[in-house]
Amino acid sequence: MNWFRQTLANAVGTAEPEYGAEGLRTVTAQAAETPYTVLVKDDLKWQAMQSTNVETQIFYLMSNEGQMASIQMIYNNVAGIMTTCQLNVKVFKHYSETEHLWLSDPLKNHCFDEEMLSFYADGLSISLNEAGDEYSIKAARNDSALIDLVVKRVTPGFHAGKDGTTYYGTDPENPWGEMKHRFWPRCSVTGSMITPEKKYDFAGRGVFIYAIQGMKPHHAAATWNFVTFQADEYSAIMMEFITPPSYGSTSVIVGGIVKDGAIIHAGATNSITHLESKDDPETYWPEPVAIEYKWESNDATYIAELSGPIGERTDRVDVLYHIPGIIKSLVGGVVGTRPFIYQYYNPPQDSLVLKIRDGDPTPVEVQGKMYCETSFIL
Repeated sequence: MNWFRQTLANAVGTAEPEYGAEGLRTVTAQAAETPYTVLVKDDLKWQAMQSTNVETQIFYLMSNEGQMASIQMIYNNVAGIMTTCQLNVKVFKHYSETEHLWLSDPLKNHCFDEEMLSFYADGLSISLNEAGDEYSIKAARNDSALIDLVVKRVTPGFHAGKDGTTYYGTDPENPWGEMKHRFWPRCSVTGSMITPEKKYDFAGRGVFIYAIQGMKPHHAAATWNFVTFQADEYSAIMMEFITPPSYGSTSVIVGGIVKDGAIIHAGATNSITHLESKDDPETYWPEPVAIEYKWESNDATYIAELSGPIGERTDRVDVLYHIPGIIKSLVGGVVGTRPFIYQYYNPPQDSLVLKIRDGDPTPVEVQGKMYCETSFIL
């Protein structure tokens, strides 16, 4: 009966039953035994699932010149009936300090290579090299952003636990949903993005994330937090989602600290605390003002911290306004669903310093560029 009710909820958007935390098998539990697993090439395969899901690749780009951009490829399936693909491109502060370039284009004639490692469509190629450590991104889908970039992993990629996945369902052998994240937390970027107004040289740092939400997005998570911090020697990354009350409002937080060629720490013993917020009168969400991110090893011998004011938001995204109509159908019209993303991009500054303690009471302190997001859905 639980399976039937959940299938109905996934297909037509009915309210979920209250399963509580017992309806989850979190990656946090996996990570208690296996903190993380280094990614191999096959871990980057597209799944192209024939059930309700959103499968994405996203690249965050931070140029040496201080420019920030993101490129997201979305593969979406609704109840095994319809599949759509979308390319989202955002260049922050493109027109002014508060005006950004945002492009969201449907893709036609999509396909994968034989190994399911590279994606192609009219005007788009996102291809993984033979070594499995470099993506080439070429896009001419929209004349407002002609993209020719190479994103190369310079430290091992990882996922938390054994498979990076939190499973939803009361029957452990037959889960009805999943949430998966895999990370390349430190990459080098070369290449350019050409717009009618400017040509950007995106030589610098980048982050790559592969993710699957194998169920309706608002059934999987009610709140999200994300941060990436890029410094000369270190990179840090953390991702949190908090489930809706139907799954006990459970927090799952994965992340890691890396440097060129090595993972210093990775796992799920992390924490995110909103130290200060202010009411947003337009959305009624608590807009974060100061945040504390902590990375801690299972035995508490390794601790890193990034804490302080995050400054004025760079952008606030009305998700239902921006996302493709087919994905909107997954969450739109659900009572209480008001998805907004608060985005912040900060250059190096004294108020945001990554402090790293690796068995030493005196922390190593590094400055770097920080990008973070907080998303509210329910």
